[in-house]
Amino acid sequence: MSTPTQWNIDASHSNIEFSVRHMVISKVRGRFTKFNGVVTFDEADVAQSKVTASIDAASIDTGTAQRDTHLKSADFFDVEKFPELKFHSARIEKTGKHHYRVVGPLTMHGVTREVTLEVEATGTGVDPWGNPRMGFVAKTSLNRTDFGLTWNQMLEAGGVLVAEEISIELDIQAVKAAATKAA
Repeated sequence: MSTPTQWNIDASHSNIEFSVRHMVISKVRGRFTKFNGVVTFDEADVAQSKVTASIDAASIDTGTAQRDTHLKSADFFDVEKFPELKFHSARIEKTGKHHYRVVGPLTMHGVTREVTLEVEATGTGVDPWGNPRMGFVAKTSLNRTDFGLTWNQMLEAGGVLVAEEISIELDIQAVKAAATKAA
């Protein structure tokens, strides 16, 4: 029987980004700057692997302070009432040589829904201080209204100000938990 290895997400070398169509004609992109998580990975028995992650909703950053303030308000994330987004895997499946499907509940804005992340393992290595690291990219999309994020505005020419579908991409680097040397 194999032993799973625990990896801590290194937020300083990782990104959680999203994009949403704005006014039907372009995409607004943003990111969350504060998050943490743990990946417990068992390469020999992927079904025994698991992921947990937490995102600080108030760390949303679209590069426009006024928009960020609106996104933090009760119209969207309501960060005073719902300060965190949380995810934990319910199951992980290997779908290819370096590809996985991670399925589990995401709680956002006080609503929990199952999401599926398509994941590509991007490699492993050892940093200059001897810490083993691994990387992966994960992608998903979700309908924000499924999570109670329903604010919108109709446009005079037709369509809505903010699309319902959100594309999410995570570019994650994690450090082996036992490795605690300087990073």
